[in-house]
Amino acid sequence: MKRIEVRLSLEVVAPLLDVVKEVSDALQGKLAAPLDIGEVDADMREFWRDELVAAQNGDIAKLLALFDKEFFSNGVIVFDADNAEPVMRACSAVRLRMREENLKGIEDETLETGNVEIDQLTEQVRRYFMCYLFLATLQELIIQHLDTLGDEEDGEGI
Repeated sequence: MKRIEVRLSLEVVAPLLDVVKEVSDALQGKLAAPLDIGEVDADMREFWRDELVAAQNGDIAKLLALFDKEFFSNGVIVFDADNAEPVMRACSAVRLRMREENLKGIEDETLETGNVEIDQLTEQVRRYFMCYLFLATLQELIIQHLDTLGDEEDGEGI
């Protein structure tokens, strides 16, 4: 199975992981995106919501699992066919939550382009913004290599 290995700077990424963990903890019983399933009875709505929350929590667990003891010893995370899509969804969930709760004052276009004066942000908002960009970069990296992750041959790291 093909793998993509990514070396990250521990000094840069470690503080961002604190933000990811904080936001993921806030998502434990909540969906990152609102649930609108139309006219469904309360039991069905609750069942569907619970299933979606469980799936979201599983995806976030796979994201956090990238940053294990091995990561903290060598600075490398690995994407493969088993974790790429769940990690993509987890990044989206965490980014949505940050956008709605922690980055409300920043327009969507600015968030997506990253074109912001970092010095103009408070320290707290800067932490969330940098984490938002970090997760976006992970998503872009996976998207660039997603087609090749399903290949059966072994791949080289990048």
